[in-house]
Amino acid sequence: MNTINDDTIIAPATIPGTGAISLLRISGPKSFPIADSLVSFRKGSAAQAAPNTIKFGTIYKKNAVEHTPDTVLDEVLVCIYKAPHSYTGEDSVEIMCHASSYIVSEIIAYALEAGARFAMPGEFTQRSFLSGKMDLTQAEAVADVVASSTEASHRVAVKQLKGGFSSELASLREKLLEMASLLELELDFSEEDVEFAKRDQLDALLDTVLAKIDALASSFRLGNAIKNGIPVAIVGPTNAGKSTLLNCILGEQRAIVSNIAGTTRDTIEETFNVDGVLFRFVDTAGIRETSGEIEKIGIQRSFESIRKAEIVIILLDAVTLCDTLSDTLSDTLCNTLSKSDIDKIYSPILDSVDFTSQKVIFVLNKADLMADFSGNKNVKCYNSFVLWLKEKQLGICEGDSSSEICQISALTGNGVDSLLKTLSGHAKSRLTAASDGSVLVTNIRHWEALVTAHKSLQKVKAGLASGTPTDLVAEDLRSALSTLGTITGEITHTEVLENIFKNFCIGK
Repeated sequence: MNTINDDTIIAPATIPGTGAISLLRISGPKSFPIADSLVSFRKGSAAQAAPNTIKFGTIYKKNAVEHTPDTVLDEVLVCIYKAPHSYTGEDSVEIMCHASSYIVSEIIAYALEAGARFAMPGEFTQRSFLSGKMDLTQAEAVADVVASSTEASHRVAVKQLKGGFSSELASLREKLLEMASLLELELDFSEEDVEFAKRDQLDALLDTVLAKIDALASSFRLGNAIKNGIPVAIVGPTNAGKSTLLNCILGEQRAIVSNIAGTTRDTIEETFNVDGVLFRFVDTAGIRETSGEIEKIGIQRSFESIRKAEIVIILLDAVTLCDTLSDTLSDTLCNTLSKSDIDKIYSPILDSVDFTSQKVIFVLNKADLMADFSGNKNVKCYNSFVLWLKEKQLGICEGDSSSEICQISALTGNGVDSLLKTLSGHAKSRLTAASDGSVLVTNIRHWEALVTAHKSLQKVKAGLASGTPTDLVAEDLRSALSTLGTITGEITHTEVLENIFKNFCIGK
């Protein structure tokens, strides 16, 4: 299957009017005749030109009787690509003209009249896939590269575009194909009861493949977060300063700030680039006991945001906290404060956090106001509380290193830069740890296929252990191979391709 059909397609690869130059792509068997009908070259033609060359020419207005300066539509550069050495694997030309919407629309109209048709979204990349220039994971990575808005998302997309994910899958399928061939060979000699594949070796091979698939599937949480923005839930009691912190980070008044408790009734999401990493900050409703039905819904959504977050910022009002503690605790807070005391303050939040997979940052807000209490019991409580958190690893679990403490003033901005550095440092360390020598899965279609293949291989492993007939084990193995093949496009269906490429931009 070399092309979708025999059509020659055209589309702008740039947005007219947004720069000095626009680029129009033409691909298909009539690319050169159409280009020659549009452009008057000083010498030769597009069809006669050497591949990978650029020719200067002039496009004249439609129905111009004479080629004079008054009938010039535009002077253009035409790039010539001859099959199979082009992006699509077909004969292709790219016309560079001035970025006038009028000029672009006229050139497209001339090309359509000459026999081209307007390209569908992603059709150039789809033709590249169908002609074998790239596999499906690389084709999907093209859209990710175009959409990447940060250094981290661009790095992940480029690695997939270069075939990093494809190489991982090819290695896995090669191992599984070797196993499948041995099992199929046994089926051919089933009457002779011959065992070509040693079961202990197959079991060990399955363990290796399952571990790799599990690692790839597990990387989806981080990969998807980097692609779409790492979700950061800002949670805490009412009037702790959550909305003020969001506004401070964004540098604009995005969320309504009020002294009235319960002002935020719903989650507010905004993305923000921090040192090359995209974060998706979620301001949540303050958590407290309430009888208001609307506020209850908002609080419920706060807990949902906690569960979905990669990073959870637990924001505490330092002044209120110390006022509360100083009324009931002695100066030796470090020695008297227990986990149960902490739980009384914010146990509902702690119970919703998974400290094994989520980064937790305790942020003590309004730290600037503690200067007003210099030397009194409140400041002692505050300092002791910070010390206790550091020494006891937040009183959650011994040896937990996934939590940190920051002291800020969301109102003045003091300490917020340090908080953002903590966020970017965590994200980059996760990215480095997860991507050294491997890839991150960023596409939910790939993740679903990996999970399905993993289940099929677990059936194979169980079948080998229980002595299940070889033909049934082989069937589960074929199912896993087929599922992995859908990721790269070795096994696919037209409707799958249409669903993938319909989300591409025109001209790509």
